[in-house]
Amino acid sequence: MNPQNKVLVVTGAGNGMGREMTLQLLSRGATVAAVDYSTERLNETREKAGAYASKLSLHTADIGRREAVEALPEKILALHGAIDGIINNAGIIQPFVKIEKLLYADIEHVMQVNFYGTLYMVKTFLPYLKQRPEAHIVNLSSMGGFLPVPGQAVYGASKAAVKLFTEALRTELKETLVNVTLVYPGSIATQIAANSGLKMPANTDAASSSFKAMDPALAAKKILDAMESNKARVLVGSDASFMDFLSRLNPVYASDYIYRKMKSLLGLMK
Repeated sequence: MNPQNKVLVVTGAGNGMGREMTLQLLSRGATVAAVDYSTERLNETREKAGAYASKLSLHTADIGRREAVEALPEKILALHGAIDGIINNAGIIQPFVKIEKLLYADIEHVMQVNFYGTLYMVKTFLPYLKQRPEAHIVNLSSMGGFLPVPGQAVYGASKAAVKLFTEALRTELKETLVNVTLVYPGSIATQIAANSGLKMPANTDAASSSFKAMDPALAAKKILDAMESNKARVLVGSDASFMDFLSRLNPVYASDYIYRKMKSLLGLMK
């Protein structure tokens, strides 16, 4: 779907890839309803929008709360008159600990934002999207959604749930005018740990230094290009592409490979 003259809703628009997708959509001629739990970060996004700010609306909401999501469409319609697409980008990671030490509160929080947040957005906005002559849903899973990463088991489970949910959604919408794109980002140079309320161990980067983290602007461009081309699936980053290939070729070896790469970090989780 070409975003020009379309109205798109972007979650997690206050930072990282969400902010970059918001800014790039504006430059491609779209109107954007930017959603984030942080009003301060949304205001920063508006400042960066510059001359495009008149085509941007800000909506502070926690997508993990169903009632907050269900209140969004009417607010957006009142401002923009239509909704042509949603980009479910918002997500958080879990504390870097093994499952046995992971608190239930953290488990529930990750699942609530990553999976249920995406589910709430789709179910809430789908009736409006189906009324449009053309519409699009973009859901962000993760490399961790098809590859087990020790210390991120529940995060991976939440993104695997997004993966299968989106694949099923795409088949259910085949005979409609709503297209669906599933995104698998690898390592992107964002502040996801800080935005998840976490302080990562000092050698986290060293443990995963085989691949350089992709710039969020480049990642955003790749995602939006995939949306414009109506691609069903897109891998973002050399690590995501490589590990997708390796996990298909030999899933046990791929899992052991990630374990070896993360071994030094695992030592901090004892």
